Formats: sequence, C-alpha cells, structure tokens
Amino acid sequence: MTRDLPVRDIAVVAFAQTDHRRTSEELSEVEMLMPVLHDVLAQTGLKTADIGFTCSGSSDYLAGRAFSFTLALDGVGAWPPISESHVEMDGAWALYEAWTKLLTGDADTALVYSYGKSSPGPLRDVLTRQLDPYCVAPLWPDSVALAALQAQALIDAGDTDEPALAAVAARSRADATANSHAQLRGSVPQGEYAVRPLRTGDCPPIGDGAAAVILAAGERARELCDRPAWIRGIDHRIEAHGLGVRDLTDSPSTRLAAEKAGSFERPVDTAELHAPFTSQEVVLRKALKLDAGVRVNPSGGALAANPVMAAGLIRIGEAAARIHRGESDRALAHATSGPCLQQNLVAVLEGDPR
Repeated sequence: MTRDLPVRDIAVVAFAQTDHRRTSEELSEVEMLMPVLHDVLAQTGLKTADIGFTCSGSSDYLAGRAFSFTLALDGVGAWPPISESHVEMDGAWALYEAWTKLLTGDADTALVYSYGKSSPGPLRDVLTRQLDPYCVAPLWPDSVALAALQAQALIDAGDTDEPALAAVAARSRADATANSHAQLRGSVPQGEYAVRPLRTGDCPPIGDGAAAVILAAGERARELCDRPAWIRGIDHRIEAHGLGVRDLTDSPSTRLAAEKAGSFERPVDTAELHAPFTSQEVVLRKALKLDAGVRVNPSGGALAANPVMAAGLIRIGEAAARIHRGESDRALAHATSGPCLQQNLVAVLEGDPR
C-alpha cells in the first residue's frame, strides 16, 4: 500500500531530543518540550510559520487528563491557526501521518514531536489499558509480566536463554555511553528477577522525555540539510489483539511492514530497534533478518532510555542522525506499541551516495 503512493522524495532533515531522566516533576509537558522544539527548528533555520504541517504523538493516560495534547500546542504556537493533527500513539505514528501529508503535496515541511512523562504514576499498571478490555485487562497483567511471558516462550523454543538476554542489555547500555541523552549508560547490574525470567536489567528504565523531527520534501530537504535521511519506505502493521492466538516468539507484522517498506531489497548497515525488553530484540532480529554485520541500537535503544510515546520516534531520529553525520548509508528504524510487540512500524532511511 505505502509503496504505491505518488512518488515524492521526503527526508528527515533534523532531529532533537531531551536528556531523558527518571523524573521531571519540576517541569510541565510544555516546559519539557520547548527546548526540543527550539533545537530542531534552529538546526534548519526555520520558524514555526515556515512549517506546513504539525503532528504530535502522546497519551492522555500518562498525563491523567483528557485532551492533554492541546496544552502542549502552547509550545508550538497555535495562533495564527496552523495545520495540525495528533495521534494517541508513539510519535513514530505521528511521523507516518506527516509523511503521508507531504506525499499529497499539501505541504513541503512538517514538524513531528512526541513526549511522555511516565514518572507520575505506576506505568506498569497504566499500560494495562492497552489490553483487550473483556478477557485480559480485568486480570491486570502488567507490561513486565506480559514481556516475561514472551521471554519464557522464546527460552522454551530454544531461541535464547538468560545469559544471552543479559548480553543484549550489557551491549545496549555500553553503546549508550556515547549517548549523552541516555538515562542508563555503561555497566548496569542485571539485578533481581522482576518477573521470571526477566531481571530488572532486562527491562527498560522508567523516565520522562520528548523528541522532535522535521520532515521536508524534494529540493527543500537539500536546502535545509547537508545530507538528508530520505525515507525510502515506511509501513506499519498490527497483530491480533488476543495474546492467546499469537505466536509470541515471532512477529509477522514486523516482517510484513519491513517487506512493504523495502527493507529486504538491499542490506542495511544500521538498525534502531524499539525493543524495551531484551527478549524483544531477539524477536525483532529474527523477523527483520538482521545478521551480525548490522549495527543494532548504537544509541543504546529503549533499554537505555524509554520515554513512553517518544521512544519509537527517537529510533527514527537516531537512525536519521547517523545518516546526517555520514555514519550510515542505509538504516532501518522500528517502533512498537502495545503488549508483546503488538503494533509495529518499520521505516527505511537512506543518505545520498558519497
């Protein structure tokens, strides 16, 4: 579907994010977001009035109040009236909406931002609101318990074991040492079991943060960025809502999204995977056919910083930033939402030949 849309080259031309912290109780969402918006606009020299379309991603369940995203618009500036939209999803899905908007030709530039403050409430319980409201949610299985169910299925199938999961965590946080925005960097103890077989080290940190990117089309992208990260394909798919009808050791939706995005047409050199739990990286590597030659999560990934509703957009931003810096030529970015990798988005980014 996405590959059949009118051809118009669209690229990520700027990316910014906060320093992700365990708590930002002294800041409102707007105060947390403002420096990121100023940063991403300054990178391109654009002003708010120059942006053709704005789209955001966040969750009212995290904020604990309805239509909380309208307050964040104060950070953007909604007057004079702007062309704006919002998704109750990770910002990666807001980027998808902005991408389709630019494909239509209605705009040449788009600002995409997302944010999440997980610290005010019990995140493991809040995320149960994503579950089937009739059969699963009344049982109150929290997000870590469901991830542990998936991890145990992988171990039982012989796809991984606890030492291998610990190695994923160690590699991710070692890579995050070079990422000044990461919440966890360097050596982090595996700790006690959170829910067997997952230890605390296999789980993402709880924290607050925000991110923003700017998209631009055609020659406008080259005017704004020395080496744009061109979106060569992007697609998202979803698994069945019922956990009992899914094979938790596989992710066919990720594989299909990658196929539709063109990921398998040529090798990628970088993959930024939104895998909040170590076991989920095992599933994604298999679904995306990533071999040992692919650099996976050089930023540290969601195991180093996992601001809910922004971590997926950050994966796209981190992949794009590596292309901007000349550290990657063809990168894959993945975002997920829901329990056990229920919803998955895959984007393929490329830089101009050098």
